[in-house]
This record gives sequence, structure tokens and C-alpha cells, in this order.
Amino acid sequence: MLLGALALIFTGYPVAFALAGTSLVFALIGTLVGQFDLVLLRALPDRTFGIMANYTLLAVPFFIFMGTVLQKSGLAEDLLKTIGLLFGRFRGGLAIGVIGVGALLAAATGVVGASVTAMGLISLPVMTRHGYKDELTVGVIAAAGTLGQIIPPSIVLIVLGDQMGVSVGALFRAALVPGLILTGAYVVYVIGVAIVRPDDAPAMSEESLDIPPAELLRRVMGSMLPPLMLILVVLGSIFAGVATPTEAGSLGAVGAMALAAAHRRLSMKALKAAMQDTTRLTIMVIYLLIGSTAFTLVFRGLNGDLWIADMLTDLPGGALGFLIVVNVIVFALGFFIDFFEIAFIIVPLIVAPAQILGLDLTWLGIVLALNIQTSFLTPPFGFSLFYLRGVAPPSISTTTIYRGAIPFIVIQLIVLAGVIVWVLR
Repeated sequence: MLLGALALIFTGYPVAFALAGTSLVFALIGTLVGQFDLVLLRALPDRTFGIMANYTLLAVPFFIFMGTVLQKSGLAEDLLKTIGLLFGRFRGGLAIGVIGVGALLAAATGVVGASVTAMGLISLPVMTRHGYKDELTVGVIAAAGTLGQIIPPSIVLIVLGDQMGVSVGALFRAALVPGLILTGAYVVYVIGVAIVRPDDAPAMSEESLDIPPAELLRRVMGSMLPPLMLILVVLGSIFAGVATPTEAGSLGAVGAMALAAAHRRLSMKALKAAMQDTTRLTIMVIYLLIGSTAFTLVFRGLNGDLWIADMLTDLPGGALGFLIVVNVIVFALGFFIDFFEIAFIIVPLIVAPAQILGLDLTWLGIVLALNIQTSFLTPPFGFSLFYLRGVAPPSISTTTIYRGAIPFIVIQLIVLAGVIVWVLR
């Protein structure tokens, strides 16, 4: 079943239908050989209605909408320009500003594709114009864009929480420190490049920074503080236990519209574009979840979950061997298929073995999120690299994008290794 589903997915067939179709074919095969009872399929309608009534999953469209409104209204672009003015007078400052914006967009959107595309369109021409080396430019943008995988309110963490039966709020709290460490590690690397190779990360020209202090303060107060306060209120309400992620997401969606309206950017065109993007991504997630539910139902009916559990718990090295094998599998799959497919196919199969081995499921979720984030950057199939390739000018080659990502892949692997050590403590 696993090989059949993956083979269909790699041919380009829609993933949701590949999973559902594979499950029906193997249900029939299992029935013919006396290994599956078709009565089990009666549970599928109830499980489908259960998905549609899942209160936690409501957070997905809310957070997507919050981020797309900030992007479509131009508030994210204002944020990047303002941070560039604040840090641009220092070597490497513009790159550090891009990383900071990446972290803020991650906390606002939780969607990697939106973050990478937005920053590629906005900041790539600016960094190139001010003399930044192409490899550093594309590496910073691609890496900062992937922070949406780990920094709350990540859509990845919401889906993981649902699939692993773990509190989304607990995942958000656990992910905050690794996300900030990873962001800080990116900044340290950029500072190191600016010191060792100053020509690769020059300061912005004086003409670009020629802005009165009063105007700069106005931009900071108008462009930086409102989105930052919105993010802090949304995440703070979750961390304080005042609101669930779904309730906080609805607050964020309304808050984003209020900010856009306050800046006179809430046009009908921007609102329709945000709603279309939100609807498209949400429908994709729900269809994938329904297809994966059918797949998991048949897989468990054939005792596949018991086979997986026995195989993973009998590995040499115990919990360490389990984590190594699971991370290698997830890392390899991340080259070819999106996170949602991995979450819906693989994650439900590894929860039981992890519990048998005594692993903390919350921190296992953080390890998986960091792993997928790394595979998003890894050539030749990293999704972030493809997103950036789509908006980068022809003068920047694909090879340049690959080379620029390598230092940040090393940084992410170091942080991932540190979190694995923490899980095994």
C-alpha cells in the first residue's frame, strides 16, 4: 500500500485521490485473499464527518487568511522596507532585516510558499541592487521563508497536533524556542559573512538611507508595531491559555483586516485574492485529510500499523535508532512530496511506536517539523528553492540558488541534532 500510494503520487496524480484510490484497491485485494473485512469501510463516512467537524482544524483557514491579508494589502512589503531602513546602515544589516521579516511573516502566515514568494518578490531586487552576493541573497530569502514551518502559529504544527493527538498549544509553546534559536543562528551566520567577506554583504548607500528621523519613526510606528502587536496578541493569548489556537486564529484574521483597513489597504481586490488563496489551501488540506483517512483505515484493517510498530520498536539503538530511521525517511520523502502528504501518510504510523519507546510526542512533533523544514531547502527538489526559482530573475541561475542554500541547510541540521539530543535527554 505504501509503495503503491507513493508510486501514484510521484507520477503527478493528485495526492488525495492517490491515497483514496490505493485504499480502495487494497481493500478489494485484501477481501479477495481473506485479509480484510469490507464492513470496516462503513466507518469512513463517520470519520469524514468527524474531519469536517474538527474544531482544531478551523485554525488552518484563519491563520492562512491572516497572513494572506497582510501580504495582499502590502503591509508585509511595508514591514520589509522599514526593517531595511533600520538595519541597512550596517554590513549585513539588510540580510538580517530579511531574516527578521521572515520570522515575522512566519508568525503571521505559517505558510512557507507565501513567505518565500513574498520575500523573493520584495527583497531580492533590493539586496541585489545594493551589491549583495547572489548566493547569500537567495540563501537568506529561502531559509528565512522556511521559518514558517517551525515558528508558531505554523500550519504544519496545527496539522501535526491533529494527527498526533497532541495539544496544538503545547506544540506552539515547544516550537517557540527552537524557532528563535534557528533565527538567531541565521543572523550569526550573516554577521560572520559580513565580517569575513564584507564585499558579500555591504551596507546600504547613504542616498538610500537619507530619511529624516521623524519620518523613520513614523514608518516604524505605522509599519512595524501594528503587525508585531497583532502577532504578540495572537500568540500571547494561546500561550497564556486565554484562547485556543482556533479562537486566536479568528482574532488574527479580524485583526489583519482591521490593520489593512486602518492603512486604507482593505480593497475588495485584496480581500478577494486573500479569500481565494485561503479557500484553495484549505480545500487542499481537507481533501488530503479525507484521502489519508481512507488510506489509514484500510492500512490498519490489514494490520499494517502493527507491522510498522513492530519494525520500528525492534530497531537497534531503541529510541535513538527509531529517531534516526524516521528522520531519514521523512527527510527523503520531503524531497518529493509536500509536508501535508507526509503528515497524513507517515505521522499516524509512527505515533504508536513512539509511545511504546516512551518518547514525548510533543517534542517528536518539533523534530518532524524541523526535519521537513530542512528538506524544503535541500537541492535538488527543495520546495522553497522551487518557489524562489519562480520569482528570481533569469540572471540568477538554479545552481546559484542551490549553493546559497547549503550553509543554511548545515545550520538547520545542527539545530535538528540539538533538538533530537533534547528529546532523548
